Amino acid sequence: MLLSSLVTALLISVPPDSIPKAFSLLPLPLIYYTPETRLAYGVAATATFRFGRDMDFLRTDTSSRARAAVRPSQVTLGFAYTQNKQILFYLPFQIFYDRDTYYVNGEAGYYRYSYYFFGVGQQEVSRELYGVNFPRIRINAFRRISPNLSRGKLYVGIRYQYEDYGVTSVEPGRLLATGKVPGGLGSRLSGAGLGLFYDSRNVIFFPSKGIVADIAYLNQNQALGGNVRFDRYTADVSSYHALSKQAILAVNYFVSFTTGVAPFNAMSLLGGTKRMRGYYEGRYRDQNVALIQSEVRFDLYKRLGGVIFGAAGILGDAQSVLRPNDPKVAYGAGLRFTMNRRDHLNIRLDYGLGRQSSGFYLTIGEAL
Repeated sequence: MLLSSLVTALLISVPPDSIPKAFSLLPLPLIYYTPETRLAYGVAATATFRFGRDMDFLRTDTSSRARAAVRPSQVTLGFAYTQNKQILFYLPFQIFYDRDTYYVNGEAGYYRYSYYFFGVGQQEVSRELYGVNFPRIRINAFRRISPNLSRGKLYVGIRYQYEDYGVTSVEPGRLLATGKVPGGLGSRLSGAGLGLFYDSRNVIFFPSKGIVADIAYLNQNQALGGNVRFDRYTADVSSYHALSKQAILAVNYFVSFTTGVAPFNAMSLLGGTKRMRGYYEGRYRDQNVALIQSEVRFDLYKRLGGVIFGAAGILGDAQSVLRPNDPKVAYGAGLRFTMNRRDHLNIRLDYGLGRQSSGFYLTIGEAL
């Protein structure tokens, strides 16, 4: 969630040549703003820790290189309530073990939400409000391979996802109420798959060089307890380039392809705080999506920075894999305030514009 990066930066910032703590616990207030939630506020507590085997290694080698080889594990428990009367209980986690040989991340949570639905594919409708309650579990378990790579870390592993998407209310007489939209009256996902993860960023929160790539295959089927059947293939790749001492270019490429009949809530989508800011999350959704977005980050004055960004995406279905003649575009600008100088962790304030759409975002950490 949005608080995880903040807590990580606060807890792992240690003086040079010192041994990090084996365990730290920090409670913090939580506040953010997005078009989907409006103002959200709550509380969270994060435990950051390292396993005994890794602490033994750090006690024998206090160099910065050794600390880089032993990332801290983290578990956060949080609660948030929004102006839209949404409720979020969540438990995100990332676990590193044996000098980052093993990496497990994911989340468990329960959400009571209300969303706007704008249709599927080229069947667009004026927005209609619906309510939903759902528990969610996502687990990605990786093992590092090719440890002798000259740059970066490469992992391979398995994935699991469970989500019981219970639609609690729809607008009478609208599209979701007809039952013609897959999953419009609810769905249950339970699927497993494979993953490949690569990371060569020089720093985590504000990289100026390197690549991070997450490639995944996920199969949803009844054998694992779901009530839908479809496959998804995704690739999410970001690269970072220093244009000067004061400016950085970040570029993100994302593709998602689906075979079978996915419920509307599990389709490939555009919009939200991360992909195509300026559009409501799920403003556009279909079986397939291809997106490219970039932003230039630059210093303004001391801890204050600025960003300009733009994005273009296309969607497709079983008949037309992608529709390049119908692109969706968005652009915008924002400000950054560095709350943690050592790790360059920023408070992000963005305003995005799309086609007859706009969005204001106040969060922690970068969008890409």
